[in-house]
Amino acid sequence: MLNRVWISFILVGFAAALLQLLQGDLDVFSRVLAGLFDSARTGFEVSLGLVGVMSLWLGIMKIGERGGLIQLFGRLIAPLFRRIFPDIPPGHPASGSIVMNVSANILGLDNAATPLGLKAMRELQEINPQPDTASNPMIMFLVLNTAGITLIPTSVIAIRQSLALKQGLIGFNAADIFLPTLLATFLSFCAGLVAVALWQRINLFCRPVLAFFAGFAALLGGLYAWLGGLPPEQMAQAIGLLGSGIIVAIIVLFVGVAAWQGIDAYESFVDGAKEGFGVAVQIIPYLIAMLVAISVFRSTGCMDYLIGGIRSLVLALGLNADFVPALPVGLMKTLSGSGARGLMVDVMTTYGVDSFPGKLAAIIQGSTETTFYVLAVYFGSVGITKTRYALACGLIADAVGLVGAILIGYAFYH
Repeated sequence: MLNRVWISFILVGFAAALLQLLQGDLDVFSRVLAGLFDSARTGFEVSLGLVGVMSLWLGIMKIGERGGLIQLFGRLIAPLFRRIFPDIPPGHPASGSIVMNVSANILGLDNAATPLGLKAMRELQEINPQPDTASNPMIMFLVLNTAGITLIPTSVIAIRQSLALKQGLIGFNAADIFLPTLLATFLSFCAGLVAVALWQRINLFCRPVLAFFAGFAALLGGLYAWLGGLPPEQMAQAIGLLGSGIIVAIIVLFVGVAAWQGIDAYESFVDGAKEGFGVAVQIIPYLIAMLVAISVFRSTGCMDYLIGGIRSLVLALGLNADFVPALPVGLMKTLSGSGARGLMVDVMTTYGVDSFPGKLAAIIQGSTETTFYVLAVYFGSVGITKTRYALACGLIADAVGLVGAILIGYAFYH
């Protein structure tokens, strides 16, 4: 599937470039070439930028693994994981890595989530009977990762507050998209889980899964009661303190338990950190391949053509088209997180940060994920070339999250 998508991006973009050339745009191929070089450099820089943080977290995880805490995490969530990941053996360290990755994503700690996710994928590869083909647990993990819940979209809130100051808005509450974003991202998560469960014939109507959803709903309610009334600055500070405090506490816990058990924590850290460089280098070709294809599709204006066609269709159906200016953010987010962020800023600048398109763009940015990026990085790190239905389920979650974000935006702000 990735092969077909990759080829389609390049061929469709090239056809669009030829059409623009015939219409007199003599600079079109210069833009495409510049975009290719920029994307290749970006892919290389992103991969190398992961070396340090991956070495850190793989080292910490090695300490936790030798101290037995990773296995303990796995046993604690075993009732839930036996339903969602029935092919992972009981007590396997992948369960603990997946839990920590999901926890980091929930807290919006992307720098911590990525190396933890890559470690989980490598551990899942150890029990994969076909090394070049994505296994059922890999697909479930990847889709839940791409559709993962983020409690507080702190970066989106910060961007909105900054733009509001530039636009002269007094008393602007940049965190007013908090609850709509929570609802939208939860819809995306549920859609991804249900899609993979149906494909793998997993029964979700069981006590552990229902208890998880009930507990998470209670957590959302409590968090909203705590943070909902705070000013944007205090909310960002509170969630930042919570997230960083949890991560530091985990590091101290792992090191402390290792010291208590007489384990050489330093050598354990070094052994785990050595894996970070190799994983980062292995990602480079996969990431560059995906980014250059996206660049061709974007730099030739295909995204603009797509949005124009959607607007015409929406208007022809007699529907309200106020959401269309924010739609590129959702479509781009599946391809490129930085590209979507740039489109979100463009929408807020053009229409106003407090406008309906501006608010909707913020909700979409905070409730969707870069599916193609995650697919390329996670599967590329373990050499998976046959992704089976992973992309289809990831895009289903993205589509539900995007439609849900639009409907929720209309319900709250239109």
